[in-house]
Amino acid sequence: MKYVLAFIFFNVSVVLNAQENVTVKKETTTSLCKKECSINNSPETSLIEQTLQDYIKGSSYNELELLESAFYNEATLYLTVRDEFKKMSPKEYCLLFNGSAKGTFNGRYGKIQSIDIVKDIATATVEISIPARKWTFIDLFLLKKTTQGWKIISKTATKI
Repeated sequence: MKYVLAFIFFNVSVVLNAQENVTVKKETTTSLCKKECSINNSPETSLIEQTLQDYIKGSSYNELELLESAFYNEATLYLTVRDEFKKMSPKEYCLLFNGSAKGTFNGRYGKIQSIDIVKDIATATVEISIPARKWTFIDLFLLKKTTQGWKIISKTATKI
């Protein structure tokens, strides 16, 4: 059995043997996406979840060091900021959260929607909501297992 895994970050398709993909699918009803989500039950899943939780907590509580620690230092982020498409570094992205006091909740809620792992790479989807502004974003991540653990190597997002 073969799967085709498409990464929109690089617009490349990779064909993988199904035995190498250890994803377990399950239904969710709490997502605004109303789609089937996948969370992997492998030992690596909790390590990836920790990286994503560092991202969520860092961006929700203006903890810039924690936020930056979730990223590989040469990661690339492709985002729309003030209606302009931008390529950003993790440091540039962290500066977007510099306006509020560290440790103060800024109204961003994050929920991991899916994690798919293939050996030392993974994709993840996180839903970010900011109820006060009536905004919801879907963040897509590409992660790589490094000598420092699982790190985000690419990110993009869209407002839904």
